[in-house]
Amino acid sequence: MKDITVGLEEILNILPHRAPFLFVDRVVELDAGKRILAERELRVDEPHFAGHFPGRPIMPGVLITEALAQTSGLLLALTAMDGGEDARGRLFYLARTDMKWTEPALPGETLLLESTHQKTFGALVAFKVRAFTRRKDVAAGSLTLARIDG
Repeated sequence: MKDITVGLEEILNILPHRAPFLFVDRVVELDAGKRILAERELRVDEPHFAGHFPGRPIMPGVLITEALAQTSGLLLALTAMDGGEDARGRLFYLARTDMKWTEPALPGETLLLESTHQKTFGALVAFKVRAFTRRKDVAAGSLTLARIDG
């Protein structure tokens, strides 16, 4: 495991997502092929907080799951790049998820996004994932990404 910093500019070169649907700000740890830890600053001005819920904003669980899927995609791309491949432009779709949300993620917090590679079978890649803040676990479970060629 090595501490690294992959910033937003490099993430934008790897992932196809853009605001307001990019949910990873930086990568802070990488064990190529095994595990990644990324961060997302939850800013009060993000559009989902305005309606989810007025007066008591929390990040929707489906968006936390999306952030974990994006983090998992970064693990795949950064692992390929670590091996000398150009992984920019590869597309992976969320194919399956089994998540449990335990606590809300609030504006002003830093959401930590952890993904650990479990298994690859053909074009499908399975991960164990967890989202947490400095004060609590927020969500945990598993997800599968499907590689889309073409």
